[in-house]
Amino acid sequence: MLFGIAAAATALLLAAALTAGLRALALRTSFGVDRPGGRRPHSRPTPHLGGVAVAAATGAVAATGAATGLVPLGSTTGTLLLAAAAVALLGFLDDLRPMGARARIIVEAGAASVVVHGTHLGFAVGALAVLWVVFVTNAFNLLDNSDGAMGVVGVVTALGLCVCAGAEGLGPLAVVLGLLAASLTGFLMHNWHPARIVLGGCGSLFTGFLVACSALLVNVEHEASASLASLFAVTVVATADTVLVVVSRRRAGRGLLRGGTDHIAHRLRRLGLTVPGAAVVLGVAAAVGTSTAVLLHRGAVGVPVVWGLVGAASVAVVLLLRVPVYGARRQVRGVRAAGTAESVDLARG
Repeated sequence: MLFGIAAAATALLLAAALTAGLRALALRTSFGVDRPGGRRPHSRPTPHLGGVAVAAATGAVAATGAATGLVPLGSTTGTLLLAAAAVALLGFLDDLRPMGARARIIVEAGAASVVVHGTHLGFAVGALAVLWVVFVTNAFNLLDNSDGAMGVVGVVTALGLCVCAGAEGLGPLAVVLGLLAASLTGFLMHNWHPARIVLGGCGSLFTGFLVACSALLVNVEHEASASLASLFAVTVVATADTVLVVVSRRRAGRGLLRGGTDHIAHRLRRLGLTVPGAAVVLGVAAAVGTSTAVLLHRGAVGVPVVWGLVGAASVAVVLLLRVPVYGARRQVRGVRAAGTAESVDLARG
């Protein structure tokens, strides 16, 4: 317990320090910086290297715990961290030079397959699990579109899964999830509105992959219906955002891989919320979903409760689809001044 608290504090401080250092280095060298009018529209030059700090802090503290013998990672958690590191590297390279969606999906599926193989699921179920991990990984990437949004959702989700992992006796996994939550918190010190740095694909893909694979690992021993319900509940915000964007773009005849200000956070802005307000709303929604997953995991509630969550998410998507986001003549006041990563989608990883 004491090591876990000390490790989380270390990860938080390390991530905060690394984020500040990477921001200063990026602005000084123009390396990894988005310029106004670039891939992610900002009103000022904004580094997108925050994810490097999150991945490095999480991995470094976890590796230190394993090396000192305080928290042996074990083969499963160790493999998960290595696979997540590969996905983070993929995101970093894509941040520097955009690669095609096919190449990214192949790498993500390969990394997911390595983790899923260790769960000893059957071929058909394992294949579906890999597809789900790839979906959630990219859904979190899509969610990184407004100051603080992905970070808040990531912290809440990681903490909920940390509780589930602890209940399952998966101590090393619980520690890694706690470190992820702490690292994201350190990053949020610099990403809260107005953001001075953003996660980029490195951080959002790393977080999404760790969350998705961890959700699988803590539910693999449970019955199918409860596992599926828990997997949906813990990723409800990212799933709803992706569904909203896909349906919206199909209805508007827009390319699915084309960036745009049509995510949940952007629509909440058009309804009058501030940038921090939108992040808080997403965080509360993630807390509701994650809490439901924890209660379900502990047997405090049954699977039917999740149907209520499905209904609520569906209603929210339908209502948000009515918010006009395409072809508007006026920009929402302050959108460009927010320094948000509004173009984040599958097209850029």
